[in-house]
Amino acid sequence: MPILIVLTVAVQAFFIYHVIRTGRPSWWAYVILSFPVGGSLIYYFVEIFPNSREHRKARRTVLDLVRTIQPDAELKRRAEELEICGSMDNKMALAEECEAAGMYDESANLYKSCLTRAYCNDPLIIFKLANAQLIREQPDETERLLCQLETAHPAFKPQEVKLLRARLLEKTDTSAALALYEELTPVYTGLEAKCRHASLLQSLGHQSQADGMFEEVIHHAKRFKINHEAEQEWVRFAKDSLKE
Repeated sequence: MPILIVLTVAVQAFFIYHVIRTGRPSWWAYVILSFPVGGSLIYYFVEIFPNSREHRKARRTVLDLVRTIQPDAELKRRAEELEICGSMDNKMALAEECEAAGMYDESANLYKSCLTRAYCNDPLIIFKLANAQLIREQPDETERLLCQLETAHPAFKPQEVKLLRARLLEKTDTSAALALYEELTPVYTGLEAKCRHASLLQSLGHQSQADGMFEEVIHHAKRFKINHEAEQEWVRFAKDSLKE
């Protein structure tokens, strides 16, 4: 029994310290003190768990399970929303779901349909359409869209636009693509540029250099505890590439 009491007091002290350190409302301390076990549990599930790595993992697991059972559920929902209201936001949301489902022709057509009236020169739509066209193996159209974006909106997502151009150059001029990756990789926010750079080096036979970059990606993610799912996909890509 004394051990349980000591443990309960330690847990209370930890959560009260968390309340003070994070600037939560002070009444949380009274809740924790008034209900030794229940108050601590309530505080954890209301204030800590929703922002925790465990919550993000749990949410991702649920989403993955839903997609496994009903892989097109979100796609159907977005399509139904577009039928009800043909707004720009609904078109864009459906286009993104089509892209996630590998339906690149459909996503490209939806993005094209968004480039009308006040949105005919919208940089985000142009960028997303250029990406879809690149995936669809439409280099000329991708080049046209990139030129439009770089001319009309030079300040729009400069790193992402440069990365898209490097990916396009991989198909036409690998030397120019490598030069652009070398310029971009040191300043790019995220792991994608370095992974794509290493992948190109690997495809050109520069295995040791590519392996070094993949190892840097894994080490960087581990050192800075990068847990964002989109970034973790590139960590998995790096690990898989090292196994090849």
